[in-house]
Amino acid sequence: MKPESAKAKRKAPLDTPSIFSDNARKDIAGALTGLLADVFALYVKTKNFHWHMSGPHFRDYHLMLDEQGTQIFNMTDDIAERARKVGGTTLHSVGQISKLQRILDNDADYVSPDDMLAELRDDNLQLVRWMQEVHGLCDENNDVATASLLENWIDETERRVWFLFEATRNIPDGA
Repeated sequence: MKPESAKAKRKAPLDTPSIFSDNARKDIAGALTGLLADVFALYVKTKNFHWHMSGPHFRDYHLMLDEQGTQIFNMTDDIAERARKVGGTTLHSVGQISKLQRILDNDADYVSPDDMLAELRDDNLQLVRWMQEVHGLCDENNDVATASLLENWIDETERRVWFLFEATRNIPDGA
């Protein structure tokens, strides 16, 4: 290989071979990139609340949010790599995350533990809806691998919703 052709290949655009049409690659990778921005935003919010938890249930809530934060973070690499595998690109920066995220930040100096858990519950529930939308797009394009990953992430996210819901239930005294 001539040096100039090797140099040209190093600078060539990312063009992962794929069985998907150009439109499908663009749509699926774009949807996954948006989802990835939301997952990063949810991760940071979960860690924020983990770090700022207080009150009589501190230990239980602190540990639950740490576990949930780890689970959320573990999704990020798989989402990004799946966008690349289908032939697209994904996030490049924190700035891009802030432009794409739909999960709202919470920069309040103080949030009560119940409000923290309720906000995370609602955010996780919304994430389930967005993952279901991406799943529908995958079904339309016969992308069974991404759909399969989404099914597992949906199940994990629904579990987080359940735990957050149960942690915020008001059980009357003596029940």
